[in-house]
Amino acid sequence: MSEPDALLGILSALEVAGVDCIVVGGLAALHHGAPVVTQDVDIVHQRTDANIGRLLDFIARVHGYQRYDPARRRLAPERSHLTGAGHVNLATDLGELDILCELELGVGYEQLESESTLYSAAYSHIRVLSLARVIEAKTKANRAKDRLALPILIATLDEVRRRG
Repeated sequence: MSEPDALLGILSALEVAGVDCIVVGGLAALHHGAPVVTQDVDIVHQRTDANIGRLLDFIARVHGYQRYDPARRRLAPERSHLTGAGHVNLATDLGELDILCELELGVGYEQLESESTLYSAAYSHIRVLSLARVIEAKTKANRAKDRLALPILIATLDEVRRRG
């Protein structure tokens, strides 16, 4: 299975599990046609009790564990990790999944929903953040890898707008 197919498998499995989330980051940019490479799926999930329960069930089914644990204990996240404002970086049977409670301080699922679109494709029905909003988030994050990707993302957005 190619890397993009593996990442799409995570999205499909999240949909089957009934997890309400928005795809953000590199995979969202790729979805909008940006010629970028990504190795993980970044999502912002809806932080309701029911949705967090579905997300925890999904994580258990795909044997998800926190991938940046220096002691390599393969710890699964707890409910409290998914209710706050932080990020949970997981390794799973399906690939790497980064769960963001908030894209940035005070900006969670509810705030991003209007800046996302529900797409239907062969792999799933999933919400994807707009490319303009992905660019805004990467600009604010100001990480080296984001600064490198920004010219490509901006050029892609310009091309998408040009084509109408």
